Amino acid sequence: MPVTAAFMVPHPPLIVPQVGKGSEAQIQKTTDAYEKVAQMIAEQNPRTIIISSPHAAMYADYFHISPGRHASGDLSQFRAKEVSFEEEYDTDLVDEIVRLADKNSFFAGTLGERDKKLDHGTMVPLYFIRKYLPACRIVRIGLSGLPLTDHYRFGQLIAEAVDDLGINAVYVASGDLSHKLQTYGPYGYAPEGPEYDRRIMDVCSRGAFEELFDFDEAFCNRASECGHRSFVIMAGALDGLSLNITQHSHEDVTGVGYGICSFLVTGKDPSRRFLDSHLKKTKERLNKSREASDAYVRLAARTIEKYITEGVEEDIPSDLPSDMLTQRAGAFVSIHEHGRLRGCIGTILPTKECVAKEIMDNAISAATKDPRFDPITKDELAWLEINVDILGEPEDIESEDQLDVKRYGVIVSNRYKRGLLLPDLDGIDTVEQQIAIARQKAGISDHEKYSLQRFEVIRHY
Repeated sequence: MPVTAAFMVPHPPLIVPQVGKGSEAQIQKTTDAYEKVAQMIAEQNPRTIIISSPHAAMYADYFHISPGRHASGDLSQFRAKEVSFEEEYDTDLVDEIVRLADKNSFFAGTLGERDKKLDHGTMVPLYFIRKYLPACRIVRIGLSGLPLTDHYRFGQLIAEAVDDLGINAVYVASGDLSHKLQTYGPYGYAPEGPEYDRRIMDVCSRGAFEELFDFDEAFCNRASECGHRSFVIMAGALDGLSLNITQHSHEDVTGVGYGICSFLVTGKDPSRRFLDSHLKKTKERLNKSREASDAYVRLAARTIEKYITEGVEEDIPSDLPSDMLTQRAGAFVSIHEHGRLRGCIGTILPTKECVAKEIMDNAISAATKDPRFDPITKDELAWLEINVDILGEPEDIESEDQLDVKRYGVIVSNRYKRGLLLPDLDGIDTVEQQIAIARQKAGISDHEKYSLQRFEVIRHY
């Protein structure tokens, strides 16, 4: 038996009267919708409610499942200590999820608990649910920094665990929408905010879950969304199922988006296996891109594949264009997987006898030695997108006015400390952002002086 229903809900503490103290009236439509879905959850009579929360423990490369038998919490951080919860975890379901994760070498488990207390992303949904369903077990899971495809896979794994145990379970995807919808809101306004809310409500109201993968990470960051990964896990838990979908409400009066949708399972539908479809299209796109790539990118890709599969560095190929064998320049190799950075290493100035060797060495380093990531594995090779930047000679500049975030990269220096950022990167829209990130990479604090250099690049795809 798969999950019988799923629900997309927000978690504004304001909506709880003891917190809002009258201010909750401004989101009355959201309250009314919440009451409705809480009744719908009770009608399902679940043994277990699985709740994914952006405010549970979150790791860059791991999905945390709350361990233990019980958990408690209250809304004291919002001056409403009297609103409290005592919840029982479904240890059988947690154990089965962990077993399947281990079996599939998937990065999820009960390690790394930071705080045993329930978070408000879990408690706000429970505030409404417990009015109509006083007792059932819960499973609380956190999000991760892994690609959206892995969030979907986690949802599939959760559904498989539910099916294995043969229990009646529903899924609650807790998450606000954009936090940047109004200039008067607590987080200000960004044009991506309303666009995110429009798109996510359209996608979820149609159940077009494959389109969840199309939300670019930089776009989501600019929109300051909260629940996207939570919604993707939910979509994975509904993989291959036909649904009766209702959009109950969407409000943005506080400057934060609150959306509520319900997804009642009506049967099986093999056409709704969205991850399979997405991966098939991705592979077709990558194959076309590789066929069209130039010699610089092909060299980097060939070097990475040989090193990962055979553990050896090959000699410089003799069939390369002559300029790759005679030119010397700094080079950066960037690797992305499923839309997320997977490795990036480079050299500001030439360190090898030719640019081909510069690319080869940096390609291996980007794939295996970037300290931010684990080394790339053989299973990942089919999904990599690689680009190569060849750097021009850095030139000293006197002020930020001489920079252009799309045209020039920047080097920020303070004595022995140096930080570099390439030009025309997703999510970097201003010179101020560019310099701030380069300073951070260099370890140059706010009170330290620094000098600037700029450089141009030729980007190869």
